[in-house]
Amino acid sequence: MTHPVIVAEHVQKSFGSLRVLDGISMEVESGEVVFIMGPSGSGKSTFLRCLNHLEPIDAGRILVDGAYVGYREEAGRLYELKPKEIAKRRAEIGMVFQRFNLFPHWTALENLIQAPMRVRGLKRVEAVARAEKLLVRVGLKDKLHAYPNQLSGGQQQRVAIARALAMEPKVMLFDEPTSALDPELVTEVLTVMRDLTESGMTMVVVTHELGFARECGTRLIFMEDGRVLDDGKPAEIISNPTHARTRTFVSQVL
Repeated sequence: MTHPVIVAEHVQKSFGSLRVLDGISMEVESGEVVFIMGPSGSGKSTFLRCLNHLEPIDAGRILVDGAYVGYREEAGRLYELKPKEIAKRRAEIGMVFQRFNLFPHWTALENLIQAPMRVRGLKRVEAVARAEKLLVRVGLKDKLHAYPNQLSGGQQQRVAIARALAMEPKVMLFDEPTSALDPELVTEVLTVMRDLTESGMTMVVVTHELGFARECGTRLIFMEDGRVLDDGKPAEIISNPTHARTRTFVSQVL
């Protein structure tokens, strides 16, 4: 049986007077691949950052695998955890950003082994063995000792995916992982992500790659103004959106 890996209930988030998330509720089951799309400023990336507590929420609640990421609950109230405790919980959630965020002074291999050693407590030999396997998996077995500035954008993003996988997360979050890449480099990143979907990884992906969403997604969610307007099977949402705003957006993206 599947079970919700992510539960978000009535999530609200504001930056000053701007309400960015306006009561978002959704569940993501184990093994689901959920794509989120919407116009710029709709709250997609903010919601993703709230899922792993890179952004604290103002109201509502978020649980990953049955536990709060950045909080503890006591007498019906939520209290923020200390940074070290948050880091331990965040280790269950892999995240890949638009701009790779690799450490420029470390090689691909060194980028992968730091967090497992520091957060998970792995010995260096174990972390290196895991990293080498992951770099082979993403097609970079010959780039173990290359620095980020020696890699293409697509290669850097594949290292970033491998780095997230090195923590053996329960869920992977992708924030527009191909938007910073030249068109010819997009395919190599999507190939790695396709492999993850086939392996059963639970994933939430913010993207405008509608063809990829149709092919690999179990659900497609359309957001605007911090709200969910459409939520359904990708083929149905792309071919016949129920909300007029979704229909307009899809026609412009396709």
